Amino acid sequence: MPRPAQRLQVFTESVIREMTRIANRHQAINLAQGFPDFDPPAVLLDALTTAIRGPHHQYAITWGAPRFRNALARKHSHFSGLSIDPEKHIVTTCGSTEAMMVSMMTACDPGDKVIVFSPFYENYAADAILSGAQPIYVPLRAPDFTFDPEELRRAFASGAKAIVVCNPSNPSGKVFTREELLSIAALAEEFDTFVLMDEVYEHIVYAPHQHTVFATLPGMWERTLSCGSLSKTYSITGWRLGYVIAPEALIAQARKVHDFLTVGAAAPLQEAAVTALELPDSYYAELLREYTAKRDVMLGYLKQTGLPYTEPQGAYYVLVDISSFGFKTDMECAQWMAQEVGVAGVPGSSFFREPEHRYIRFHFAKREETLHAAGQRLVDKLKR
Repeated sequence: MPRPAQRLQVFTESVIREMTRIANRHQAINLAQGFPDFDPPAVLLDALTTAIRGPHHQYAITWGAPRFRNALARKHSHFSGLSIDPEKHIVTTCGSTEAMMVSMMTACDPGDKVIVFSPFYENYAADAILSGAQPIYVPLRAPDFTFDPEELRRAFASGAKAIVVCNPSNPSGKVFTREELLSIAALAEEFDTFVLMDEVYEHIVYAPHQHTVFATLPGMWERTLSCGSLSKTYSITGWRLGYVIAPEALIAQARKVHDFLTVGAAAPLQEAAVTALELPDSYYAELLREYTAKRDVMLGYLKQTGLPYTEPQGAYYVLVDISSFGFKTDMECAQWMAQEVGVAGVPGSSFFREPEHRYIRFHFAKREETLHAAGQRLVDKLKR
């Protein structure tokens, strides 16, 4: 038998999805894989019912159905202040997972270097490796997950072609300050580097923190590929609708990559999603209010356990320090929690380049009754 591609030996299958399988096996409450257990907005479900009965069952335009791109351009222009042209600046993808891969392959040739902050969402390193690029890791240090400017400068100076930034961040919940983003922008300009932004949690940012759209910073529109998704904002992770927004010259190249990766996102889902993109500002205010309440429930139970944790500034994840339990690895602890505590999280080592085994990541994108049930199990079994 011929040997499979050597690059596949460098990383494993998704640990996050593996923890979902472990949760199912032990009938544990799944706080590992970040998907809600509640429905999308009712108006969106109504729009889906209409869409699947309509004439939307064949290929849409490869880079996105016109109505979807028009609605997305209006929504993004409204919140960012940028003037987004649906014909020039958007490619619709199969989720932000494809959006990030499209951006990586648009920016980088095999052998190019890509800066990735650690901890990182597990796809980023795999995206770089599958693209033939070489990830360079720069640590974000707990508890604030800040970077050392000199370390970052050295990474840029090593010849980096691109940097990946997730803001708000998965898994730490960090929201980069405007000053931090400006320092990244200055280095990107100095070293002529692309910036690949993952901004899927842009509407889940807890007061007093604020989200800055990176492409709006001085000089950054020209070198930024902004990746987003409808999954988290509208609770439709299974619809797999994402996008890349960038200048016309970059989008022209990104569309070629997307075309040969997936051809296009699902046509009826794009049609239905127009309704979501046209929701009023009050929807996003209510979304934040609901996630703030969920965060408070989750953190309330963690306080009762006495376990240290990092308070999320955005997104819907929390890293919990489980080092006091004495497990050799965090994977052993995560498996024990799923089986014995009845709550599944993700071992933090899957997000770190460094040999880090202190953390379990939980998410709180669940109904409050689910969070109460999970929280009570954690308190009953883990209270220190």
